[in-house]
Amino acid sequence: MMPSINEPSREESEQGMDGEQMKDVTIVGGGIGGLAFALFLHERGISCRVYEAVEEIGTVGAGINILPHAVKELDGLGLVPELDKVGIRTKDASYFNHYGQHIYTEPAGLDAGYSWPQFSIHRGDLQQVLLEAVIDRIGQENVVTGYRCKGIEQDSDTVTTFFVDPDGNDLPPVKSRLTVGADGIKSALRQQFYPDEGDPVYSGLTIWRGVVPYKPFLSGANTIRAGWMPVGKIMVYPIRDNIDEHGNQLMNWVVTQERPRPKTLDWNKPASIDDFFEPFKNWHFDWLDIPDLLKKTERPLIFPMVDRDPLPTWTFGRATLMGDAAHPMYPRGSNGAGQSIIDGRVLADRLVELGIGPDALQAYDKERVKKTGEVVLMNRKNPPDAILREAFERSGGKPFVHINDIISDDELAEISNRYKRVAGFHPQQLQPVK
Repeated sequence: MMPSINEPSREESEQGMDGEQMKDVTIVGGGIGGLAFALFLHERGISCRVYEAVEEIGTVGAGINILPHAVKELDGLGLVPELDKVGIRTKDASYFNHYGQHIYTEPAGLDAGYSWPQFSIHRGDLQQVLLEAVIDRIGQENVVTGYRCKGIEQDSDTVTTFFVDPDGNDLPPVKSRLTVGADGIKSALRQQFYPDEGDPVYSGLTIWRGVVPYKPFLSGANTIRAGWMPVGKIMVYPIRDNIDEHGNQLMNWVVTQERPRPKTLDWNKPASIDDFFEPFKNWHFDWLDIPDLLKKTERPLIFPMVDRDPLPTWTFGRATLMGDAAHPMYPRGSNGAGQSIIDGRVLADRLVELGIGPDALQAYDKERVKKTGEVVLMNRKNPPDAILREAFERSGGKPFVHINDIISDDELAEISNRYKRVAGFHPQQLQPVK
């Protein structure tokens, strides 16, 4: 469905609704994707303004990993020193069964031979790094909060974006040459483009997550995944270093279990440890005490694992989508934020090459829709934690004498490498900036 068309006067096309010189791009959403996109545009001399629905952009959420292909893009913006101040350079990733037996370990980031590190970081810390860079480089006035998008109208030359405040009252509309929806899985623009799409697709899995001060384990910069769905699965990794006088790290954990579809698909709701603790009560491993870690967490959150089916296009005229608005995916490959960052760089490049108009959006669409659709589907079927699935199924959920008795290192490596190739961060796909 195309957005509605409205013909403005030529005078209106040259300036915004408030008389200010019209921006080239209106960015709907001040999350990781929207803020990174603003920085890519600024680097290329394209004017923009970010509109965020919440009244204050704060440190919310939990941990994420920024994989080398996304760090490459952030390095191009000069942000790696700032990431080093708040995140941890990931050294390796390890897989264990629910008895604590080691299945597989592979190096990560620079230790894996990449030209860029991998970062384990609090989502809010990454967002704050991006926000501070946007304010410093573009100006505070170009980050507007308390503006929730409710739709657009466009003509052949401009697009008008309509907003409401947190109470639902209309705010002044904003005119620009393009509008880009980076407004998440509940995107108003996506809903306007695809009004019959319905709710996100529930995976049959529910996630609980939390952060807690805890002593370092293994390499001190390891991402571990243990167990599998029938017996419980957990992922743990540090996201801040030396947070207190005891040398603790801020540890991020993610529990995944099979559960019926909840009545409502709400995100980041407070949860009780009793809702998910039982399968992990005896996971006292010599390298990490899982029940102790979980019990010490003060405010766990619940998150139904959802995505959306890939779309045929994100672009209608002078408007397009990016990030979770375009391609929400299961958080099983540590790749959602990274793909949104790459979206922003690719779109900014196309705007430079083809001009600030529909042709650039179509070129971006052609490149990114297919690639991200493949990642969405891979996250459903064979993300990196499929290593745990293979070990669990081949062992029948029983302890093994040696992992290579049931699956070879080459097979385990291929599961990981297959995902890297589809997601675009296999070492052979990444080249240093010349």
